Amino acid sequence: MTKSDQQELSNGHLDESPIRVLVADDEHLIATGMQSNLEDLGYEVIGPASNGKTAVDLCRLESPDLAILDIKMPEVDGLEAADKIFGELGIPVVILSAYSDPEYVQAGNKIGIFGYLLKPVTKNQLHVGLEVAWARYQDWADQNEEAEELRVRLEQRKIIEQAKWIIVKRKEVEEPDAMRMLQKQARNNRKSLIDVAQAVVDSESLLGE
Repeated sequence: MTKSDQQELSNGHLDESPIRVLVADDEHLIATGMQSNLEDLGYEVIGPASNGKTAVDLCRLESPDLAILDIKMPEVDGLEAADKIFGELGIPVVILSAYSDPEYVQAGNKIGIFGYLLKPVTKNQLHVGLEVAWARYQDWADQNEEAEELRVRLEQRKIIEQAKWIIVKRKEVEEPDAMRMLQKQARNNRKSLIDVAQAVVDSESLLGE
């Protein structure tokens, strides 16, 4: 499931800023401090969760806009939780960590982590970090949407070409005539060209005159 499947947004675009943010950290004082800072910044906080498993469960239940995860947590660590939260639910993740090891950064880049915050985090750093991460996620979503639209168009074109050549073979007509027959059938039945073409490909039956 992708984020666009979960979130109905005006004009098909993401909000300018995240609104509902999940927090997960097994250190209670850090978690509550993050919660307080986020609420002061105007965010609605989900959690805090004390481990990665609870974070994943809360994301499934509450569908936050973004998740902030400590990298070192019991049961399920931050990277594993991020993989599930973004990979399965499409929710972008920001990692909160006392570690800046390159291997963490490299691993995170592959699984939907859009930002890193190093402890301790000030309120201003938190605000800027989330805005930057959300901007990166917006760019990703725009590119992903464009790629999906292109894939759909190419697939539809392929289906129309297949249908057209089925008609050429079965009706023994020229290619332009086959296309006109598809278009006429679509108009007569008040269906889209791709729907008519898909029916031809699926059934490989002759079109009526």
